[in-house]
Amino acid sequence: MDYGDYEGVMGLEVHAHLLTQSKIFCGCSTEFGAEPNSHTCPTCMGLPGALPVLNRKVVEFAIKLGLALHCSISHKSVFARKNYFYPDLPKGYQISQYEEPICNNGWLDIEVDGQKKRIRILRIHMEEDAGKLVHERTIETSSYSMVDYNRSSTPLLEIVSEPDLRTPAEATAYLKALRDILMYLEICDGNMEEGSFRCDANVSVRKKGDEAFGTRAELKNLNSFRFIERSLDYEIERQIALIKKGGSVVQETRLFNAEQGVTYSMRGKEEAHDYRYFPEPDLLPVTVDDAWIDAVQGTLPELPLEKMDRFMTDYGLPRYDVEILASDRELARYFEDTLKAFPEPKTVSNFIMTELLRELKDGNISPKDSPVKPQQLAELLTLIKSGTISNKIAKEIFPEIYRTGASPAQYVKEKGLLQISDEGAIEQIIDGILGRSPKEVADFKAGKEKLLGFFVGQAMKETKGKANPALLNEILLKKLKG
Repeated sequence: MDYGDYEGVMGLEVHAHLLTQSKIFCGCSTEFGAEPNSHTCPTCMGLPGALPVLNRKVVEFAIKLGLALHCSISHKSVFARKNYFYPDLPKGYQISQYEEPICNNGWLDIEVDGQKKRIRILRIHMEEDAGKLVHERTIETSSYSMVDYNRSSTPLLEIVSEPDLRTPAEATAYLKALRDILMYLEICDGNMEEGSFRCDANVSVRKKGDEAFGTRAELKNLNSFRFIERSLDYEIERQIALIKKGGSVVQETRLFNAEQGVTYSMRGKEEAHDYRYFPEPDLLPVTVDDAWIDAVQGTLPELPLEKMDRFMTDYGLPRYDVEILASDRELARYFEDTLKAFPEPKTVSNFIMTELLRELKDGNISPKDSPVKPQQLAELLTLIKSGTISNKIAKEIFPEIYRTGASPAQYVKEKGLLQISDEGAIEQIIDGILGRSPKEVADFKAGKEKLLGFFVGQAMKETKGKANPALLNEILLKKLKG
């Protein structure tokens, strides 16, 4: 996206729901989709006399993400009360972290159009989520709204970047890379539709070459990659047009209307002092020693960028392949498990990215839950390599094998799909086709060699796709050119 003499300046605040079984300060379930207000208690509802107790798992997950993003881990961090009134905030304040977060000064590398760029991470802090407003229709047209407090006090990590992003494409790349890491660490499911991975964007513009930042507007609750890119592009264009007309950008919070493709004002933008932060009196400072950090460090998996580099180096795969395979930890694991039984990386990669992913996406199923296990896929690929079946037949039968979970070898045998590799049998079929096609034979010998495809097609039709393609082509050419 070209903005002429101007450029966008963006920093993102990402909120990630953590995969804990209970909330951050109480024992209530974090299950999504339960009956409204069924997972609440005096603590997460902020009733008098109820005291919060910190979930240790939340701290562990925060340390894990901080290490993955090259942050320094604070040995002491402090919770604070963030005071504001909103109907979905039962206590009238949110327990968060402000001056002393658990993680500081990290970074995340992204790649856009073949160019790598390092995006600095200012901080990662722990906090509780608010409840959820359920509107009669849309937020703009509803005459009333209801509140579901099940989400209240669900544990969050907020990841705040420095304003290092310049284009919507960079912002999208950053969010995708961050989401992949969270899912690799198995601390967040990354489900944007359910709101477990969402972001707010601080957007301003300036003339290219300027050092000073412009006045920023905040876009709230962006929850899809497509909407994020569209909303950021619109907001940058809006601010540029406003400045060119002699106007000035107002510091405010804005929402994105996906149907109209525009942002609109929601309220004036609060400053930190508006929230009247002060240390949470009911919680002690969080202390993290080196032993705990070292223990968490030992649990870190190979992360997406590291895995991509290894897949290209060890398996000779092109970047396009590894970007798909390494984007999902379970898919990467499926790929390598298949390789153990069928050690041909490119062949395995091609079949996974076409046939397997098509079925998984249609059923919205994780690779680890695939009815076709890595050993079965390796068995199918072995049948192709050995000449037992053709690649065409393999692709035709894969949906049925996927549906039933059948053994490929057994399925092929039962359905009579064994590839015809008997030279005499194929030669007999070819002789019949050539005898019935004197004109096409004459045209081929006259130089129309593209007619080879015609003869191959006829032979495949007659054998129901079971003729060995290599042998078929060899015999055809010998007879046509002999």
